[in-house]
Amino acid sequence: MPVADLPLLIEAAHHAAEIALKYWQTDQRVDYKDGGSPVSEGDLAVDAYLRETLLAARPGYGWLSEETEDDHARLTHDTVFIVDPIDGTRAYVDGQKTWAHSIAVAHKGQPTAGVVFLPLRDKLYTATTGQGAFLNGEIIRCASRTDPNGADILAPRASLDAQWWRGDVPAFQRHFRSSLAYRFCLIADGRFDAMLTLRDAWEWDIAAGILIAAEGGAKVTDRKGEAITLNSRKAQSSGILTANTALHRAIGNRL
Repeated sequence: MPVADLPLLIEAAHHAAEIALKYWQTDQRVDYKDGGSPVSEGDLAVDAYLRETLLAARPGYGWLSEETEDDHARLTHDTVFIVDPIDGTRAYVDGQKTWAHSIAVAHKGQPTAGVVFLPLRDKLYTATTGQGAFLNGEIIRCASRTDPNGADILAPRASLDAQWWRGDVPAFQRHFRSSLAYRFCLIADGRFDAMLTLRDAWEWDIAAGILIAAEGGAKVTDRKGEAITLNSRKAQSSGILTANTALHRAIGNRL
């Protein structure tokens, strides 16, 4: 099942990019949700395309997407699509290039196929269970650093506030990318050593990235070190910590 789904996700991601690029750097309409998150015409157009196309191809799957109202019907399905039509919408509507399509399949709570596609960066990250993680068809692997001090970490500034840490905050080199899905991929590719967010994370932001990072050799948990189960009723995880196993343990012990 996972291998069979991946070509479908890849094809859908490429068509999603064609739609998104029609709206990028235009005067598209942008509205704001409760909490201030933007949603653009491009987001909605990509969501409509993906929902129609993917469910037509897999009518027995459930559906969870940031831009589709959740009626919890997905909870009756063992297998679901979990989609963020455009991850990094703020960057997208600002005319920047670092945004992504994040598309995953999860079976009984675990991701089995995932694609994160950054069309303007020409980066297609893919993974299926047990088959490794790939960037543009080339296998990728996470970094091997074990010491938090000096580690390059992708994290919001607030996650490094002293209140969250035992003793001194490790001497991280902090970086940030607006797309949460892309952050997972950068860990899988060894470009950065760790990723951390202490805020609850929506499943559509993380489903594909979880699999890509894990298949790249990283350990992925919530902020408490617990495994993440997808297609939950809340559709959220309690934060994210991702790094190779040794570094993950070292950071987790300091939180």
